[in-house]
Amino acid sequence: METHAHFAQYTGWVFPNETIIDWTVLLAVYPYLTGLVAGAFTVSSLYQVFGFQRLKPVAHLALLTSLCCMLFVPMPLLLHLGQPLHAFNAMITPHLTSAMAMFGFFATFYVVLLMLEIWFAYRPYIVEQAQKRTDLLGKVYKLMTLGSYDVSERARKVDEKWVFWLAVAGIPGAHGLHGYVGFLFGSLKSREWWSSDLMPVIFLFSAIISGVSLLIVLYVASCKLRRVPVDLACLKGMAYTVWAFIMIAFVLEWLEFANIVYKGREGVDTIMAFVTGPLLIPYFVLQFGIGAALPMLWLSYMIWRGTTGRALVFGVTASAMLVLFSVFMMRWNVVIGGQELSKTGKGLIFYDMPFLGQEGALVAILLTLAPLLTLLGAIRLFPPWEDGHTPASPALAGAH
Repeated sequence: METHAHFAQYTGWVFPNETIIDWTVLLAVYPYLTGLVAGAFTVSSLYQVFGFQRLKPVAHLALLTSLCCMLFVPMPLLLHLGQPLHAFNAMITPHLTSAMAMFGFFATFYVVLLMLEIWFAYRPYIVEQAQKRTDLLGKVYKLMTLGSYDVSERARKVDEKWVFWLAVAGIPGAHGLHGYVGFLFGSLKSREWWSSDLMPVIFLFSAIISGVSLLIVLYVASCKLRRVPVDLACLKGMAYTVWAFIMIAFVLEWLEFANIVYKGREGVDTIMAFVTGPLLIPYFVLQFGIGAALPMLWLSYMIWRGTTGRALVFGVTASAMLVLFSVFMMRWNVVIGGQELSKTGKGLIFYDMPFLGQEGALVAILLTLAPLLTLLGAIRLFPPWEDGHTPASPALAGAH
């Protein structure tokens, strides 16, 4: 395959092979999508496993969102590879010491788990549609029944138990999937900006707030489109979740930065020049100021004042959008920022993102929107709304 090298501008002393930024914007989209997967599943598990009843209106929407995002997680990596078919080598000849090979196993396990959980949750609805519809979609539902039309009370209880235990297994699966991404960066000792024991934890907490924020935006938008009132108890539950986890993520990211500065290892002078120069706006202003501190203070104010009604809906939705932006900037500043620091510790490299091309901004935007377009189709196939057909409830729902 023919490739075209793009040499980046730089200042100071850098190694010759560093004048090419290998990991582009697609490698920032990749951990962003995995974060949405883990965060959305967190909301689902809070209802399915822990019985948080106020999250019932979005529990099954969270499952569908997690699956749709997960289906596109490998795409940025495949587009980035010069020979995408080589990706199968990690599965055909697995090596347990390879982080990339382990991703293949984690991803496959998690996709299968999500599909099974959705099937058990929607099995009564699938059977109903298979028996009622005679069109092409009815044949699809009939195929999805797998020959099982039993919707008796005993069968429903079995479905609920399967949903519960699959959700339990999915908690370490979803969070392990994204924690692995943080591990991938944190274990690279060659770059001071990445080498941190806190990196997996930071990725995990930021994933939770991004996934919950996405569900807030999707839920509010769906209520407006369907012209039904927003369940304020459900919205408050998700707002409290974002509020709690954003404070933890905020503190952890500052601890990581303080740890880098305090250790003062070789190259820290270049890091300080980097964060107070080219990274000043993306890091301190966009990621921390506008994307993290502002929604945290906004949510704190609404919780303190007991805000309700339209003001609550607007404030929580706007805060969720800011959090989504902040988490993407965090991924950008980690993936791209880490490569803009030369391994010599005495130079800076500048990444110039193209708009067109296989690894340009347009492809990155389309990859980010693709799960949402897929979700539209999934919602038509499996309606997650309470005002329609209600799928199976969690086994422990009655206990709370």
